[in-house]
Amino acid sequence: MLTNDDRAWLEALTHLPTIAGREEAVVAFIEGWAAERDGVAIRRDLAGNLVLSGPHPPRRPPLLITAHLDHPGFVAGEGGAVSFRGGMGAPYFDGAPAVEFFPIDGAPVVGTLTTWDADAGVGTVDVDVAPGTIGRWHFDPTDLGIVDGVLRAPGCDDLAGVAAALSVLERTRTDPDLGHVGLLLTRAEEVGFVGAIAACVEGTIAPDARLVCLETSRAFDWAPVGAGPVVRVGDRVSVFTPELTDRVSVIAGDLDRPTQRKLMDGGACEATAFVAHGLAATCVCLPLGNYHNQGDLDRVEAGDGEAVPAPEYIALDDHAGLVELLVAVARRLDEEREGEGLAERLVRRYDDHKHLLT
Repeated sequence: MLTNDDRAWLEALTHLPTIAGREEAVVAFIEGWAAERDGVAIRRDLAGNLVLSGPHPPRRPPLLITAHLDHPGFVAGEGGAVSFRGGMGAPYFDGAPAVEFFPIDGAPVVGTLTTWDADAGVGTVDVDVAPGTIGRWHFDPTDLGIVDGVLRAPGCDDLAGVAAALSVLERTRTDPDLGHVGLLLTRAEEVGFVGAIAACVEGTIAPDARLVCLETSRAFDWAPVGAGPVVRVGDRVSVFTPELTDRVSVIAGDLDRPTQRKLMDGGACEATAFVAHGLAATCVCLPLGNYHNQGDLDRVEAGDGEAVPAPEYIALDDHAGLVELLVAVARRLDEEREGEGLAERLVRRYDDHKHLLT
């Protein structure tokens, strides 16, 4: 069950402006959150990724809950020029959609995307903002917020994951037996896992760490919003660490709420980067509507929908289930498993039937 604080963090974070390499607003929120809590340590690694931990020394190998701090969006250049960092279908830039920029000082500035060169990934806007100012699609405020158990926000990906990570640390930090639980919040995921790769290359992550990556992944008919958090077997690039994925799946199956286990191949996940560097990693994700602010995406891809930027959305029950699952993983990941493991069951089956091979 989500607390009032959980909901407040979720709404606040998913409304903050952020793009790859310019995650300052989200970082400031997290640093403020950590400063309000006794014993929560926070540091930046060489790439500016955030690492948070509780006050108790670890009694087992690290369990890092990871999420990324950025979302696809614009950055202003000279003379009204803009570029876009992240992945989004070219049709969504057509039709003069509204954009919103966030000066360091002053109120947000709303304008129109007047031109767009899809091949070059650059365009122009009809508002005057200083070079380096970040922006995003502008949405009617009445289309945002929580209604009927669904959160609609400018950027659930992956700020909802960040909010879930904070909720997990809030629940685990006072338990002396859970000192191994920490957070790794990475930068510049939307341009190719750059922060996650840096964490691997620069030695941020202990070799024996287990990483559970949080994502908001494109929903499909076979993995819909509202059917529970998804234990993600893999993405469109790779599959994740089988033993860790299976263990998380077992724990998910013991929860008194719906969960899913899927290969979510609508995008790629930082777990792919971690596994490629020899680390044990898996992912739990929230099914995401209007992935990367692409409204009516299924119909647009099928050629019969209108490509209009739209708020992303997630189900609050899915988010609550994600937090509950992660806390259960923190408590149970290292417990002794009862009964036979998969390898033992397979060997027993072989012993029972090997006579058929003679």
